[in-house]
Formats: sequence, structure tokens, C-alpha cells
Amino acid sequence: MGERWCAAVRVLVLQAAWALAGGQVRYSVPEEAKAGTVVGRLAQDLGLEAGEAEARRLRLVAQGRRASVEVSGASGALVVSSRLDREELCAKSAPCALRLEVLVERPLRVFHVELEVTDINDNAPIFPAARKNLSIAEWTTLPGSRFPLEGASDADVGANAQLSYTLSPSEHFSLDLQKSHGRNIEPELVLTKSLDRETIPVHRLVLSASDGGRPSLTGTMELVISVLDTNDNAPQFNQSVYKVPLPESAAVGTLVTRVNATDVDEGLNSEVTYAVTNFSPVSGKDVISVNPETGEIHLTAALDFEEVNLFDFRIEARDRGTPPLSGHCKVVLEVVDVNDNAPEVRVTSLSVPVSEDASVGTVVALLSVSDRDSGANGRVRCWVWPASPFGLEATFAGSYSLVLREALDRERVSEYEVEVRAEDGGAPALRASRGLRVPVSDVNDNAPAFSQAVYTVLARENNAAGAELARLWARDPDEAGNGRVSYSVWEGGAAAVSSSSSGAGAGAGGWRPASSYVSVDAESGRVWALQPLDYEELQVLQFEVRAVDAGEPPLCGNATVQLFVLDENDNAPALLPAAGSAPEAGGAAGEAAAAAAAGLGSVSDTLWAWAAWGAPAGQVVAKIRAVDADSGYNAWLRYELWEPRAKGPFRVGLYSGEVSTARALDEADGPRHRLLIVVRDHGEPARSATATLSVSLVEAAEAALAAGSSSSSSRAALGAEMGPGAASAATNVWLVVAICAVSSLFLLAVVLYGASRWAPRAAVLSGPGPTTLVCASEVGSWSYSQRHSRSLCVADGAAKSDLMVFSPNFPPPPPCPAPKDTQPEPSALLDTVSGPSFVPYCGPSHPP
Repeated sequence: MGERWCAAVRVLVLQAAWALAGGQVRYSVPEEAKAGTVVGRLAQDLGLEAGEAEARRLRLVAQGRRASVEVSGASGALVVSSRLDREELCAKSAPCALRLEVLVERPLRVFHVELEVTDINDNAPIFPAARKNLSIAEWTTLPGSRFPLEGASDADVGANAQLSYTLSPSEHFSLDLQKSHGRNIEPELVLTKSLDRETIPVHRLVLSASDGGRPSLTGTMELVISVLDTNDNAPQFNQSVYKVPLPESAAVGTLVTRVNATDVDEGLNSEVTYAVTNFSPVSGKDVISVNPETGEIHLTAALDFEEVNLFDFRIEARDRGTPPLSGHCKVVLEVVDVNDNAPEVRVTSLSVPVSEDASVGTVVALLSVSDRDSGANGRVRCWVWPASPFGLEATFAGSYSLVLREALDRERVSEYEVEVRAEDGGAPALRASRGLRVPVSDVNDNAPAFSQAVYTVLARENNAAGAELARLWARDPDEAGNGRVSYSVWEGGAAAVSSSSSGAGAGAGGWRPASSYVSVDAESGRVWALQPLDYEELQVLQFEVRAVDAGEPPLCGNATVQLFVLDENDNAPALLPAAGSAPEAGGAAGEAAAAAAAGLGSVSDTLWAWAAWGAPAGQVVAKIRAVDADSGYNAWLRYELWEPRAKGPFRVGLYSGEVSTARALDEADGPRHRLLIVVRDHGEPARSATATLSVSLVEAAEAALAAGSSSSSSRAALGAEMGPGAASAATNVWLVVAICAVSSLFLLAVVLYGASRWAPRAAVLSGPGPTTLVCASEVGSWSYSQRHSRSLCVADGAAKSDLMVFSPNFPPPPPCPAPKDTQPEPSALLDTVSGPSFVPYCGPSHPP
């Protein structure tokens, strides 16, 4: 019971000690301990009971290097398993401690064990070489001369590695020990007495090194000292300093100089060899080489003044004596500059692009110009090519400013290729250049310009709304927004003309701006029609188109557009009603419907005319009057007899519209004839209108009475429809009316005859300004000029001729008044004038 208590106390003490020690066990074992040597009772020190070490598998954890120790499974002791060599394990480190990890299971725990391997004196001092050869000249080597020796080394540590040196006895040499900074002792051989080669040619000494171990170990080195013959004269150079200038362009192999040294000794002691010992700078060792026999120095590498301009060499002349003696001289190689470097032009700052409105003197770039050469070879002259619009200004040494010398215009030159050229002052001179690209930025200094000041545009009437009439283009040489052009209608217009449906005249419809007719696409410049154009309303439209760029401030340009409307055949001929004529109450409506069904265009009311029995062929019975609102060919009318189609007693003038007898009339022709006359224009496609003419055949006297007034024609037609009694009563009345009419006509003829005697033969009534005269006979009257016309009053001439004057400049004059006291003849009531503005014909009519 007491023993168990003691064991428990011991365990507790060990655990307390373990805790105080930080959980680590330390052991110490000397190196070279034999295998099986117990290092420590590891299981007991860890607090394990007997037999518990094997049960809990007490073992070492494998480390990176071999530990040379192991745990005994039965006893739990830590024993040496293989050779322990401290120098192999730790080299010169002290102390030599091995850190081990011990593992037990159930429960799993890890313990750290530190094993210190202590040093023993098992290594003797060792010199680097077993023999050291020294050569010392006789007499010339004075007493007190020192010769450093290499010390020994000991692989042990501590006192075992502390060395002491001893030298075998000699009257000429002694040993002096010097302490180095690392606390090592370095031995030096000291000459205490001059040597005499003839007495002792070779001295053999033993240098011993002993360590501080117990027992002490010793190492030795033999010193063999050869006494050399006297060579008491060193070679001497004829110059102490050689200065050699050499151009940097010298080729490899060039002879730099030749040095010469002499030795007054004889034999081998006077034979001299040369070598280069010191180089300044170090790169000089690759630049020259010296011939060891002749002393000639040759160039072995290219020179560069800009890198190294001065080389300093030490030349050693060594004789062949024993020991050899040497002399030294200095060679200074001066590298002479040649012009082998072209100037360098660098751009330090570049401010681009340059605005085209930049002021003169604006700095565009900063440049740095340098030349690695020196003297005149490094003096640089600079200039700019081309010389304008830029120039160079020197700011300070090697620095220049590229400045603007002239005003810029981007539209003329948008980018400049500037070359800065530099030339040094060498011979020959070297040049360099640097190109600069200087773009010019745009400012809004150009207004849009049209290719034409006036554009003439032809457009056909009745165009579709939205149709493209023209395309305008204005050029703006600026770029980006400054050159982006937008278009608009600026000003202009036309006086709108409204045509009367009857063709009796035209009146002004008021001023209308051009923007009500056309519009301009803001981006493309296309001119669009806002509405269909009507030639009869508008012939010429003049307006201005403005092009404005998007610059700041915006600039603009104008162009005038003259839009001429071309006539289309869009108006059918319109028949003019005869004065006082009345429609027939009979089948006029049926005939009109038949004509319309036949595609003959519009049909007017029935016109009345009278023809006398027995009228000869060619007598004009009536004249169809029609007007076409178009112009030119579209207004040139022709007349055709549509019904009756068979040969009848009447015919129609193709272009005059006069209805005349085709043959003599007789009673077999019947009392009444209905003629359907078609009026067509010359347009494409042709348009037409139809007129119905009712011709009554009467006696000659009745025909004269019927011509008295237009109102009587209707009554005469009505009387013809009545019985014989009513017709006889009406005849008397018409006779009285006819007598009055004949008297009025006679009086009018006398007045006209008197006027013709006192007036010019022919008088043309026209307004001021140039006119176009067109004369026509039976072919009618037409012109390609303006649609407005003026009538003529002719005193005498052919009754079937029409003479008309066209003038676009002035409105038509008022029509000639008809005499109030005369009754117009039936043939005068149906006169036809081609043109939209009709003026009655004032000449004499054809006699019945």
C-alpha cells in the first residue's frame, strides 16, 4: 500500500514537472554512443505505468531526417539505434538538439522530446594542404617580412575546436599568431634573418596545430621554403605615363602604342614580359590587349566616345628572374570624338488637333533636340519643312517650340505632315528628322453654298400631292455639325389666278406663299409638292430655299427656285352660248343623251340658225364658238360634224367652226336640220364637247327677218310650229322689224366708211411691251405663249380671218362694245375664239 502511494506521488511529481517544463522531456547523449545505449526512461518520465507503454503503443513519429534513436517497446526506454555523429547532424551548430515527437494511444496524445547530442573530441585539426611551398629571394627579402599562412580547421565545437599553432625551430623564421575578426587565429611566417641560398637553399619547417580537447589532437603541414637567386633590379619603363589620343572610329586591331621597359640584369633576369594589370574603367579589359613580348598595345574592341572617353591602364613589365621583379607604367588612352551620331529629335508635348481659327503664335508642340557628339559635332541646327504655316522658336538650349506662323484653313488643308529637321556641325554633317501629323479641327467658317444661284424646275400640272419636284444640294465644306445642312423654304410665292368657267375673263385669286404649294425636306433637300398644281391657276412659282448648317453660330445660303408648271390636257373645250339663243323644246335632251352615250363629252343646249332656200354652196350659216382653258396644243380646237354622218347639205370648218352649206339648198332638203358638232382639242388624250345646231330652211325674206334679233329666232321657231294663220300674222310684224334693222345697218356702214377714210388702214390695239403676233385664217388661232389674248378691231379685210395678239405681261383690254342700235347677225352670234380669255370679234361678218 505504501509503495503504490509512493508511485502515485512520483507520477504526480512528474506530471507537475512536465507541466512546469511546458510538456517537454530533455535528454542528453554523447555522440558516437554505441547502439543500444539507453538515453532515458521515456515511459516512466511520461508518467506511464509498467507495461502501459506497449499497450498504448508508445512510439516515435517519423521526422524528415533519421533520428538514430528509437523507443523500446517492452521497457518504454529511449535507446540509440544507430551511429550518432554530431558533426553530421548539426555541423558547427552548438548545442546540437534533436526535436522528437512521441505518440501514445488510448487516448491519443503527442509529447515533445528534445535530445541533445554532446560533442566529443573525435576530429583532429586539418590543414588545407599537407605541403606549402614558398619562394623567398635571398638578400632582397629583409628581416621582418611576413608571409601569411593558411590555418587549420577542426570539425568539433567548443574547447575541442580551439586551436594553437607551433613551428619547428628555425633561426631564420618565427611564427606570429594573429586573431581575425571571427576569433580565429591566423598564423604568419616571419623572416627573422636574411636568407642565404648558398648556405641553405631550401628550408623545411613543420607547422603544427593542436586542439583543446582531452586528450588533445594535432594536425601538421610542411613548409617548403625555396631561397631564390638574387634578382635585385626590376625592369624600368622609359616613360612613367603614356598618353595616346585615338579617334573613336579607329578599327579593331589598330596599334595604340608600344611600351618599352629595360632590365640592367643579365640572363633571364633581364628578359621582360608585359601584361596589363589594372583597368579603369573595368570595361577597358575588352578594349586593348598587349603583346607580352613586344609591348605593343592593340585595339580589340570598338571605341565609343559617348560611352567612355578616357581609359586608364597599368602595364606591368616582369623580368624572368627568380624571383621575378616587375616595373609598372600608366597608359592613358584618350578617345577623340568623331561625328558618328546623328541628332535626335524628340517630341515632349503635342497639342493636336489645332483649331483652324487658332491665332498666329499658337504653340503646337514642344521638341527636344540633342546630339551625343561633342564640340562642333554636337552643335545642332533645326528647321521645319515645309516652311509654312509652322515655324520653330528656340526656348532654351536644345528645346524648341513648334508655333503657328500663318492662319489655317481646314477646308483647304485638313491635315499637315510637318517634318522637323536637324543637322549637326560635323564634317560631313549628319541629319535627322521627326515627322509630326497635325490635324486641323473645324470651325464653322463656311456657309452652305448651292451649286446654282437659280434652279429652274419643270413640273406637270395635276401631279400627286407629295410628289418629288426637284432635289437641291448645298455644299458646306465644314465637317461634322458645321457641315450638316438643313433646308427650308424661306420666302416666295405667286398670285393665284382663278379662271371663269365661261371663259369671259380671269381675275386675281390673291397672293399665296410658296409654302402652301411646296415643302423642302430638311435633310435631303428634296422639294415636294404639297398639293396638285394647276397650270390654269399657277404658271410660275418663284421662291427661295435656305440652307442652314448646324454650326455655332449657324451660317446659311440661299438659292432661288423657279418652278414652271407645264400644262396638261385636263380641260375639255367649253362651248360659248350664243347671245339670245334659246333651247329647242323638242328632242334636244334626247340627242344630248345620245351624244354623251357615244363618248363625245359635254353637250350644250341647242343652238338656232336660219338658212334661205336656194342658198349657194359655201355660204356660212353659223359659227360654233368654243374655248379651252388649256394652252398650246391642248387649246387648239377642231370641229367635226358628228351627225348626220351621211352626206348632208351642211359642213363644218375643221378649225374655224363655221357651219356652211355643202351644196345649194332646195326644197327637197326639208324645212329643218339638226346638226351634232363635236369640238375636240389636240391634247393627249384629246378632250371634246358637243354642240347641237338646229338649222331651219326658210324663204330669203324670212331669213332676213329672222336675223333681226336673237329673241325673234325663238318666236320664229315657235311660229313655224303653229298653224298657217298665226304664221301670216307674225310675218307682217317681222317685216317692220327688218326694215328698221336694214336702216340701222346702212347708217352704221356710212359711219364706218367715214371713219376708215380718216383713220389708218389697219390699227392694232395692244398694250405696251413685247408681243407675239399670230395670224390665222381658216385654221383658227393658237399659240404656245401665255393663255391670255387680246382681240383686234380691223376696219377692212377678209371676213373669215381672225387676227390675235398674245401678251403675258398685261391683263386683256376690255372687249370692243357692240353697237346698241344694230342687231347682230346670226353668224356673228356663234363666233369662236380659241383661248381661256375670250374677247368678242369686232370685224364685219360674212353676208348671208
